[in-house]
Amino acid sequence: MRISRRAFAAAAAAVVLMPLSACGSGGDDGGSTDASGKVEGDITFQTWNLRANFKPYFEGVISGFEKQYPGTHVKWIDQPAEGYADKISADAAGGTLPDVVNVSPDLVAPLAKAGLALDLDKSAAKYRSEYLPGAWASHEIPGMTGTYAFPWYLNTGPLFYNKSLFQQAGLDADQPPKTYDELFAQALQLAKKTDGKVATLANVPTVEDFGRYGVELMNKAGTAFAFNDAKGIELLTKYKELYDAKALDPQALTATPESSGKKFLTGAVAMNPGSALDLDNFKKQAPTLYKNIGITDQITSTGHVNMYVMGVMVNSKTKHTPAAVAFAHYVTDAQQQMSFAKKVAIFPSTAGSLDDPYFTKEDGTDETRVRIAAAKSLKNAVNYTPVLFSEQMKTALRNEVAKALQGKESPKAALDNAVKACDTLLQQEG
Repeated sequence: MRISRRAFAAAAAAVVLMPLSACGSGGDDGGSTDASGKVEGDITFQTWNLRANFKPYFEGVISGFEKQYPGTHVKWIDQPAEGYADKISADAAGGTLPDVVNVSPDLVAPLAKAGLALDLDKSAAKYRSEYLPGAWASHEIPGMTGTYAFPWYLNTGPLFYNKSLFQQAGLDADQPPKTYDELFAQALQLAKKTDGKVATLANVPTVEDFGRYGVELMNKAGTAFAFNDAKGIELLTKYKELYDAKALDPQALTATPESSGKKFLTGAVAMNPGSALDLDNFKKQAPTLYKNIGITDQITSTGHVNMYVMGVMVNSKTKHTPAAVAFAHYVTDAQQQMSFAKKVAIFPSTAGSLDDPYFTKEDGTDETRVRIAAAKSLKNAVNYTPVLFSEQMKTALRNEVAKALQGKESPKAALDNAVKACDTLLQQEG
């Protein structure tokens, strides 16, 4: 029940930033944290695999900024998706990090720890109210005070469900499950009614699921993971019940977004996350499913869905702090974000933008149906994935979850082992 970060708009592949041990603790050989001076000077802006599809857009943004602030010049560089984290790490270690950098929360964390990311709560606090609270908070780092990047574009995904399968199981197709308790009850009923032929879900629980269930994922200091608490064990135990009843697809342990999508397409699975592109696919390949498609929010017991967020970080060592902060704000302000959102299927992180008719007014198209559903859920969404949770940690959790579902370990033992493995990785990367 997740969107892979690989599918997150134009940001391309998910990558993990290597430890920045070569960077030291930041030193004092850099710019000022004071952004109140005159906006002037030459700065460099780095994006993440965006030039190929959005060159005219970014050239327009830069031109607009330079006109608004005479005496500034922005050099735009774009890095490919492949090796982006390694490039940032090398630049950070070599002192060549650009002034303004496109990052995701997991990429900004090591830079902040190394003293290379400007604390916007100190240098740009006046802009905080312009952004959705959950988006601004997404670039906070556990164990540190401050916010280390402007929130930029967001994404989330609604959940599709097959109304016909729900009706056949005696469930109300107009009242899909909203919480995990409702999901588990309905999934068991659906499996029982179909003699295990139809599963409700095709994916094992991820860290986002634990977050949406209300599990405390890390301690407040950010020094250890905590998802092996009673609530975490409860969630995994429930998934084990689903797996045994075939309410969770038997092949969920090795599922990919593509394989899960095919299961949903053929009616073997009743619910699956997706996008407007999937709706178009249903219309062409499975017209019967398309006629019976339902769209609902992600399952959550906290009242907050999960969001994926990109950010724009200011290098704390920039020689032109006022210009770098002004440009990072300019790129992520409401006007620029709204313009960008109309060019690609992403959502602005700025307060009020999601009330625009573009995100609220139906026009009869599938694309708009999904956009409106996603935009509505984003207003109070949370980035549940801990910024310190690496790809290796995700693999460790997935491996232990698989052992629990197969009955090789108890849910408690599996989560204890997963937390131990993740804590070890955290210490290695710290």
